[in-house]
Amino acid sequence: MSLNLRLARWAAKAERGIERVLIVPRSAQVIAPYLGYATPDHLVVRGRVLAAQRVDKPHAEQGRMRNLQQMLRMFLTDEVAGVTVTAQGVTALSDEEGYFTLHLPRGDQVGWVDITVNAEEISAICPVRVAGPEAGYLIISDIDDTIMLTGAWSLPRNIWTTLTGNALTRQVFADAVRLIEVLAEDGRNPVYFVSSSPWNLHDFLQAVFARAGLPRAPMFLRDYGISETQFITGTHGDHKGQAIDALLAAHPDLPCILIGDTGQHDSQVYAAAAERHPGRISRVILRDAGGTGSEEVADGITLLRAAGVVVHQGADFSGATAALSV
Repeated sequence: MSLNLRLARWAAKAERGIERVLIVPRSAQVIAPYLGYATPDHLVVRGRVLAAQRVDKPHAEQGRMRNLQQMLRMFLTDEVAGVTVTAQGVTALSDEEGYFTLHLPRGDQVGWVDITVNAEEISAICPVRVAGPEAGYLIISDIDDTIMLTGAWSLPRNIWTTLTGNALTRQVFADAVRLIEVLAEDGRNPVYFVSSSPWNLHDFLQAVFARAGLPRAPMFLRDYGISETQFITGTHGDHKGQAIDALLAAHPDLPCILIGDTGQHDSQVYAAAAERHPGRISRVILRDAGGTGSEEVADGITLLRAAGVVVHQGADFSGATAALSV
C-alpha cells in the first residue's frame, strides 16, 4: 500500500472521529449553494449536499475561543454522497465529498441568474453570474494577502488568523476594495476570486467580502478531499492555474487582468498562464507581501513583461488604481 493511500485512510478515520465529537448529528440534509459562472454554452451550477448543521451568528466582541469553535464547525462538515440533484431537467450525483456540478443550457440570460436545484425533499437557489456583451475584460483575483490579510506565506500564521477570527473581525484591504470597484465598473466586468482556502469557507468569505463592500462574485476554492482514497493533493499553484484556465475558456473573447501578491508564487503562476494563453493576459497587479524581492518573484515579473503584460507591483494597490483611473 502506498504512503499516500495509508495517509488518506488514517486522515479519513481521524476526521470521522473528530466529527463524532464536535459535530451535533443531524438527520436532515441541506444543499449548500456556491456561486456559479457561465461558459459560452452553459450555466455552471455548483453546490454541495451536506447534513444540516447549526450556523452561529458571529459578534465582533466575541473571544478567540468562540471564534475557533465556530470555525471548526465550518471545517468539520458531514458530506452526503450519492444524492441525485436536479435543475431544469439536468441531473447529477453528489460525489464522495458531497459536491455537484450541473451544466445547464445558457440561453440569452445575463447578470445574476437564480437556478433552483432540487434533491429529494430539499432545494436551494444556486446563483450564476453571466457576463453581458458589454464586458470589456475579465478580472481574476487571489484572496489571501491580496484582498484579505491572512499571512498565507507563513502556514502557522495563516492557520491562527483563519481559525481565531470571524466574519466581523477579518481585515479586508481598503485599497483592494477600491481597485476591484474601479475594475468592475459597476458590474460591467465580471470578477472572480481564487483561493486555496477550502470550500467550507465559501459562505464565510462571501459574508466578509459583502461587509467590506466588494462585489458579489463566484469563487474558486479548493477541495482538500480527505477520504479513504485521497489525501490532500495538488498545490496552490496548480489550483490557481486550473481556475485561470477554466475562466479564460469560459470568457474566450475577453482579455484578463490578474491580481495577486508576492507571497505565494503568484508572479510565476501568472507568467505560466500568460505562456499558456498568449495575448489573453493584459495586466498583472501584485501587492508586496512575504517573499517580496525574492529571485522567483523577480523572474516571474520578468517573464510577464517579456510576454507584453503590463505589471504593477507595490506595497498597496493605489498606484495601479491611479493608473487605471486615468
